[in-house]
Amino acid sequence: MRLGLNLMFLADGAGGAGRYAFELTPALLAADEVSHVTAFVTKDAPRELLAEPWSAEVEWVELPGRISHRTHLVAQAAALPVLAARRRLDVLHSLANGGPPATPRVAHVVTMLDLIWLRQRLDWGSRSAVWSMELFTRVAARTADRLLTISNAAREDLVEMFGVDPAFIDVSPLGVRVREDLAHASEEELRAKLELGTSAVVLCVAQKRPYKNLGVLIRALAMLSEDGPALVLPGATSAYEDELRTLASDLGVADRVRFVEWVSERELEGLYRLAACFVLPSLIEGFGLPVLEAMARGVPVACSRRPALTEVAGDAALLFDPLDPTAVADSIRRLMHDGDLRAGLVERGRERAGLFSWSRTAEATIGCYERALVASGK
Repeated sequence: MRLGLNLMFLADGAGGAGRYAFELTPALLAADEVSHVTAFVTKDAPRELLAEPWSAEVEWVELPGRISHRTHLVAQAAALPVLAARRRLDVLHSLANGGPPATPRVAHVVTMLDLIWLRQRLDWGSRSAVWSMELFTRVAARTADRLLTISNAAREDLVEMFGVDPAFIDVSPLGVRVREDLAHASEEELRAKLELGTSAVVLCVAQKRPYKNLGVLIRALAMLSEDGPALVLPGATSAYEDELRTLASDLGVADRVRFVEWVSERELEGLYRLAACFVLPSLIEGFGLPVLEAMARGVPVACSRRPALTEVAGDAALLFDPLDPTAVADSIRRLMHDGDLRAGLVERGRERAGLFSWSRTAEATIGCYERALVASGK
């Protein structure tokens, strides 16, 4: 199979979608069914992408336009199908919610990661930006030869909000991998940099957007003792962060919350190792990959009792009502002080994470490609 990957969405700070691309690509390269991979990117593609050890096995094609300009949508719609056909690709896979509306000579698969942005439209961006994204996504959902998504919860959203036939959608859960070759920042370095002193650390790796519900963590922190843990929140600065800072100040816990604008892979790895527990209080998720990343590293986890998160976490995490700060505070308290509970969650967490590998993601993804080829007749 000659495969094309539409990675034109990739830029620094691409979050979970970026992780998906960085991990799925080498897993596909390792599959027997894939003989050649062409990746389509823009000038905004992260430079470290080309530094990955597997990048030499990929044919890289850079298209004009930048993500911040709508010309990249034109390039996807007009140039991408032509380039894919010229390279005699069998399948073009668009990895992030949209792609060209027509690929006459190539089967087209689109991954719909989630529709959170549509449910949260007022908090996501300008009206015109959300409208453009909705149009782009709805067209892709109607014109692709097959759709792929990353959880049953996300699949149900597609059926409900876009009216897509569930038989047209394949589910391919994400994987998790601990990079043993990656050096991590030491505890001493991170404690000094973030001025943590000797405090235990509650870690939450999440975008600073309202649906991540980070305010409930700050409210929960205020319910713990004054010599309680520090809360570390890495993620790009946003308007929502200003609200969180004000809330922390009003509740008298500003000195115990660390808003970290951006961390390198090396520092993030160190933070996972430093954390006493990991807590994710999202109101909605498409998957919740940081839950698995924490579990794989032996960090006990608590998260919201919401569809995608319960699907991913299974019985390996404490579950709470994300609208109840008292329940969140109680979960943190138990994770920090109940040794037997911690040990049990760590053990079950490692086992749970072991069920989610990128090779399994690639296997399910290739199954989707094969069904798309049959459906398209191309």
